[in-house]
Amino acid sequence: MKKFRILTNQAVPGMVIEEDVYTTANQLIIPAGTTVSNKVITRLKFYSIHQITVSIKDEAAKPSAPTPTPWTPKQEMYSEKVKKTREFKAFSSAVERSADRFHNQISAIVNKDAPIDEDALVADVSSILMYARNGMHVFDMLHSMRDFDDETYLHSVNVAMISNVLGRWLRFTRRDLDTLTLCGLLHDIGKLTMPPEVIKKPEKLTDPEYDIMMTHPLRGYNILRAQKANIHVQMTAIMHHERCDGSGYPMGIKADQIDRFAKIVMVADVYEAMTAARVYRGPLCPFEVISIFESEGLAKYDTRTVMTFLEHVNQTYLHNNVRLNDKSEGVIVMMNPTSLSRPVIQIGKEFVDLSREHNLYIEAIL
Repeated sequence: MKKFRILTNQAVPGMVIEEDVYTTANQLIIPAGTTVSNKVITRLKFYSIHQITVSIKDEAAKPSAPTPTPWTPKQEMYSEKVKKTREFKAFSSAVERSADRFHNQISAIVNKDAPIDEDALVADVSSILMYARNGMHVFDMLHSMRDFDDETYLHSVNVAMISNVLGRWLRFTRRDLDTLTLCGLLHDIGKLTMPPEVIKKPEKLTDPEYDIMMTHPLRGYNILRAQKANIHVQMTAIMHHERCDGSGYPMGIKADQIDRFAKIVMVADVYEAMTAARVYRGPLCPFEVISIFESEGLAKYDTRTVMTFLEHVNQTYLHNNVRLNDKSEGVIVMMNPTSLSRPVIQIGKEFVDLSREHNLYIEAIL
């Protein structure tokens, strides 16, 4: 069989992975010989794997030519309804204004050694959250902003908000919530020192470029340490890519060595990054991301944090219209507590329990 080097967005079920696939931290995630399935494609997207080597057994699985233009989002029915509300318009405008201010503030910190005004940064994020009725409403509106191609600044503001909401679900004190919000806001500050050709590159990074990218946690820590920032903010900057099973970077430390605030920000960071649009792909369906968290989350993330997150965020999708992979459309009427990514869907007068229908899954929220 002939081998092809293809972009991940060209992969289709039936292809065979011909070379082991590793993450940037050199963790094997898909071994050679694996037959591509929809779950494998989701896993590749989740870990931001841009290219793979495959062989073709079936002509129907032959990859089509790559599209040279960036991804263009489809208009989604539910998002359109949310976008028409006065609350969403105020919320989205506040988020964009905050991202612009954050851009200016962080640029001054990185390039001019300006002092960090921690209180002002937290107050800015808190002012956005005032436009939401509760934590679930925050997610509702964030999900409707997924056609933005997030830059580091907007990503950081979103991670700060998600971290804040998750902290509330975990019953953090007001003081700890402010610290957690700041941790989320500044976790990626090290990326601001990265070469633009690396940080903005839409294609697969070369090995030397990956090595540079993986220095951003340490770069961020050094900036924040020099600024004498809150110790938890420093630790989150250097630890947000660590994982509880020791598979993360840059230090490869395990659960009991990871800062408790960093354990929350790492969940918010992954969820936000995977459900946001990128130049090389559209946003993943949140249920795809929830599925990955279910299968890997208890090993890689703090158990209480990830379970609290999934149990609450799932409720934000109840009564949403969805499209399944067989192109049928329905509404989520009940969540399965033992299989959070596979709820019960009402399609017409019938009810489909995705926890029992393993060939079906949610393809998109409408």
